Amino acid sequence: MGRRIHFVVDPQGWCCMGLIIFVWLYNTIFIPKVILFPHYEEGHISVVAILCYYFCSLFCIASLLRVSVADPGKLPENPKIPITEREYWELCNKCNMMRPKRSHHCSRCGHCVRRMDHHCPWINNCVGEDNHWLFLQLCFYTQILSSYTLILDFCHYYYFFPLKKENWDVFVFRHELALLRISAFMGLIILGGISGLFYTQLMGIFTDTTSIEKMSNCCEDISRPRKPWQQTFSEVFGTHWKILWFIPFRQRQPLRVPYHFANHI
Repeated sequence: MGRRIHFVVDPQGWCCMGLIIFVWLYNTIFIPKVILFPHYEEGHISVVAILCYYFCSLFCIASLLRVSVADPGKLPENPKIPITEREYWELCNKCNMMRPKRSHHCSRCGHCVRRMDHHCPWINNCVGEDNHWLFLQLCFYTQILSSYTLILDFCHYYYFFPLKKENWDVFVFRHELALLRISAFMGLIILGGISGLFYTQLMGIFTDTTSIEKMSNCCEDISRPRKPWQQTFSEVFGTHWKILWFIPFRQRQPLRVPYHFANHI
């Protein structure tokens, strides 16, 4: 990922991202308050459960904030085209700028993005070559956090010992059932949506195709992998070290790979 900040002026995107932040904030505040801390104080769970929850929450919000402001791969106004790759560049019919093949013009952002997968209103940004890895991390940690939240909601009623509540005047205890039902509902909705999206993204990496390319059917044998999956994942995440694929607190180092498909021309 580049160091440039990419900010999209789109009220719809702001509303969608604000909703995601609200859901994250809701569960990060009330789940520890209602479930984790009370059960820890009464010796039902260990501190590891609390640390794991906050660990997943931190990685989830870090991926969200970074992917929302990361440059997805915006092309400069006067790109320098290497002589050896000129045949793999084309003219955009919307902005009249030269771009490498597999790029796409985003109507919401108003410019071309290298290897654009799609424009996601939930992060108010495009998903392209330079921030695709952060989007995958966001989907991954959102699934973990949603699953963890649903497990805690279930265990609170059917597995953990009953709490010896004394502070019934506290808001979260007086409305505990309603708060946890809201949490479970949001967890189910987000887990179902993100799981399908994450599966689609993984299949796209395995087959080395983007969502736009699948919808436009611009490639022959689109379901056949052109490269080993380790190579395609390494190109997306910018490193061959698999442990770094799960860390959002780093800078992506692009691997030198051509913009076009292997055997595409």
